[in-house]
Amino acid sequence: MKLATNLIDIKVQTQYLPDRIPESEDKYAFAYQVSIENKGTNSVTLLNRYWLVTDGNGKKTEVAGEGVVGEQPTIAAGKSYQYTSGAVLDTPVGSMKGHYEFKSVFGDVFTAPIEVFSLAVPNLVN
Repeated sequence: MKLATNLIDIKVQTQYLPDRIPESEDKYAFAYQVSIENKGTNSVTLLNRYWLVTDGNGKKTEVAGEGVVGEQPTIAAGKSYQYTSGAVLDTPVGSMKGHYEFKSVFGDVFTAPIEVFSLAVPNLVN
């Protein structure tokens, strides 16, 4: 499988969601908004996702499956696709990284990496 770092640009923004989980559960909820830009000259379809979620204790959780948020979007050349999803951690800090698997209009399957990004409760350290 090919690695395509120049065809797809992936940006992630995160947000802590303190009101999503009762304090008594001692867990931390985060939203992440992903923007996927197709910098190529042909449409691509997002087939699969893979995430490696690591909490502050080093606990690793793998998440893999078809598409994102129940969709397998086709992204036209020069266009973007955005979605928002979430993660729940046992610790107030953690990180995620992964990749998306795409299929070109010619049937080629390739992978676009998602660089590591942090999930962190704001103002945790003064």
